[in-house]
Amino acid sequence: MGLHPATGVGFFYKRKMEHLQALQNLFEQQSIADALHGVARLFPGRVKFSTSLGQEDQVLTDIIARNGVDVHIFTIDTGRMFNETYDTLERTEARYKRKIEVFFPQADAVQQMVNERGMNLFYESVENRQTCCGVRKVEPLNRALQNTSVWITGLRASQNAHRQNIPVVEWLEDKEIYKINPLLHWSIDDVLQYIGEHNVPYNPLHDKGFISIGCAPCTRAIEPGEDIRAGRWWWEASHKECGLHLVK
Repeated sequence: MGLHPATGVGFFYKRKMEHLQALQNLFEQQSIADALHGVARLFPGRVKFSTSLGQEDQVLTDIIARNGVDVHIFTIDTGRMFNETYDTLERTEARYKRKIEVFFPQADAVQQMVNERGMNLFYESVENRQTCCGVRKVEPLNRALQNTSVWITGLRASQNAHRQNIPVVEWLEDKEIYKINPLLHWSIDDVLQYIGEHNVPYNPLHDKGFISIGCAPCTRAIEPGEDIRAGRWWWEASHKECGLHLVK
């Protein structure tokens, strides 16, 4: 028996493409705040923003809160974060008077990984580091994005070469979700200017040379002239990605 035209694969593909075009039009024609309002209206209750509490994400949190956009904000606590990151979370919640939901890795998975490979397994090989990121970051993200139609991120194209070819709006087939990167074409100067003009709370580690901030054991300050993500997993030659934003 064939699928009914209104419920077949072709119908859903057409709807997906229509939504993709509508989302692209929003961000091409409107301000970020207005575009995000439009996204929230298209997918009521099904839009989430994942914040790492870094500079770009703090800008988006400010835009969302300042304009009353109906977007759910969450973050991932890997269990190995800097104390300054936790302080930034508390200051952000106090400033905007809204809770940011925190997702944690599965305790059993962390326990098994550490018992089998060691507490600092990530220094030993890229494979071990990717395993750790998978347990502490990717699995909690996938859990956080359940029952979600749109995922908002703070990615910028100039953060590394891997991110230069991604679009502002994309469809992730593996997650069956629209991913939107509103700040994709912003420069770091644009980000810093917005933070200064709007007095946005930010992680004080940024003032100490930590541009891209992740887990404490895996992040160092960068030297003048280094790539902005050189401080992440500095001991390995890799794409400098944890797996959250890898293009499949």
